[in-house]
Amino acid sequence: MSITLTFHGAAGTVTGSCYRLEAGGKTLLIDCGMFQGDKTLKQLNYEPWPFDPRAIDAVLMTHAHIDHSGLVPRLTKAGYRGPVIATEGTAELLRFMLPDSGSIQEMEVERLNRRNQRRGLPSLRPIYTQQDAQDALEQLETQPYESWFEAVPGVRARFWNAGHILGAASIELAVAQDGGKPLKLLFSGDIGPEHKALVKSPEAPRDIDILVMESTYGGRTRPKLDPLQRRAVLAGEVNAALAAGGNLVIPAFAVERTQELLADLNRLIADGTVPSVPIFVDSPLATQITHVFDRFLQAGNGIEATTKQPFAAGNVRFTRTVQESMRIEKVKGGAIIISASGMCDAGRIRHHLKNNLWRANATVLLIGYMAPGTLGALLEAGERRVRIQGDEIAVKARIRKLEIYSGHADHDELLDWLRDRLPVRRGLFLTHGELDAAASLRAAIAGWKEELPAVTVPHIDEAYRLDGKRPARIPQDGAPRRLDRYAEAEALAGHDWHNDYARLMLDVQRRLRGMEDDAARRRLMRKLQRMIEAAPQ
Repeated sequence: MSITLTFHGAAGTVTGSCYRLEAGGKTLLIDCGMFQGDKTLKQLNYEPWPFDPRAIDAVLMTHAHIDHSGLVPRLTKAGYRGPVIATEGTAELLRFMLPDSGSIQEMEVERLNRRNQRRGLPSLRPIYTQQDAQDALEQLETQPYESWFEAVPGVRARFWNAGHILGAASIELAVAQDGGKPLKLLFSGDIGPEHKALVKSPEAPRDIDILVMESTYGGRTRPKLDPLQRRAVLAGEVNAALAAGGNLVIPAFAVERTQELLADLNRLIADGTVPSVPIFVDSPLATQITHVFDRFLQAGNGIEATTKQPFAAGNVRFTRTVQESMRIEKVKGGAIIISASGMCDAGRIRHHLKNNLWRANATVLLIGYMAPGTLGALLEAGERRVRIQGDEIAVKARIRKLEIYSGHADHDELLDWLRDRLPVRRGLFLTHGELDAAASLRAAIAGWKEELPAVTVPHIDEAYRLDGKRPARIPQDGAPRRLDRYAEAEALAGHDWHNDYARLMLDVQRRLRGMEDDAARRRLMRKLQRMIEAAPQ
């Protein structure tokens, strides 16, 4: 019996996770994620499906992040009628995140169409609408961790805690084979680090045949801090910011990052380590997701915290309406403002930055990865003037950075997780990472051939036979279907396809930071930001 695996996303890039498994006449998807990042990647969300959505029998979700789930409404809109199977935590998050994503698609297209109308360009349609997302939720089904269930006839599945966010799972599959033992596969999903604030450390089985593993932080390590050490570092930043007299503004993603911060901040306030000051959570989605976390925490289901009420202390104020958000502007100092988006490239955080960046007594604390070209990246690079909503703002606030709240395992933790899965009898696929990250992991495990005989870094739309002793790539006619227009650029660049735009922006920023002439550097940084803001979306 032929068993094939095709990589339709998260191959050579960190977004668009989507893997298609065909076995015994049945087809299932592991994830159906949206491509995020620069214009080139986003365009893939609009292109025709590389398979017939009506021919899919089941969809299994590793977790709720949009780069893993965000195209499910488009899939169901195109005719998929089967189940979308997830853990209870993932399903609960999706009930808020997918409609929010649909609303974002509608708003972005409305804005782009106003611009296109002025330019005489045709109107666009959203990838899907909020109603499309609501309709897709009708197909959600849930399964508990560590319990076998039949995904499709001939394929059993089991979820394992991946330690990434609430509900995140690694997915184990047992695929029936003619006259032999089932083929055992494991899809890692996104693997969390040790010692997260809320989610337990990752777990998964060992001794498998095929492993599909993320490589997001391949080649990158972070300080290893236990919860006490992490809170101590955060306390130092908070106390310094409040001592300066201004507000502490923290750009944070709505899911997991905001809740981790609240849990640690409230613990520090309860201990008297930092003063009890107002904490504003200014994000409607973060407010909804926090309520989900609180329900799961109180039920003892999937998350844990060091205090009974980590999100509901009297000093925490959740804002829902635009009017409530605007009233925060009256607070000139002594408050902590947590708002989305985490990279400062959209959402209410830009309003708070516009109101605080020019204040010398304010502090902006960056706590996550800042993609090249985003406002967060410019602040991290030390730019002293930025443009926000059309206005040029002087950056006089203190800009600080913490890398202790990542949701991903780093290079060493990925290797530890992989070592605990050995032996992998037939082959390992490294996915969900830029090519240099995957290459770093591949180099680190080069000596593991006895327990890890084959390591492959697949490209988008490549297919592999899995029923032999080693994975065998299935030849394709011409270039991979959705990457035709990148093939020429790949040949000219002399390397495999990846996010060239992001790499270019990162290289430019590194060069600018190295300039000795501060005035010239600032001028070029301002010009770079204006170019990014003016570029067609």
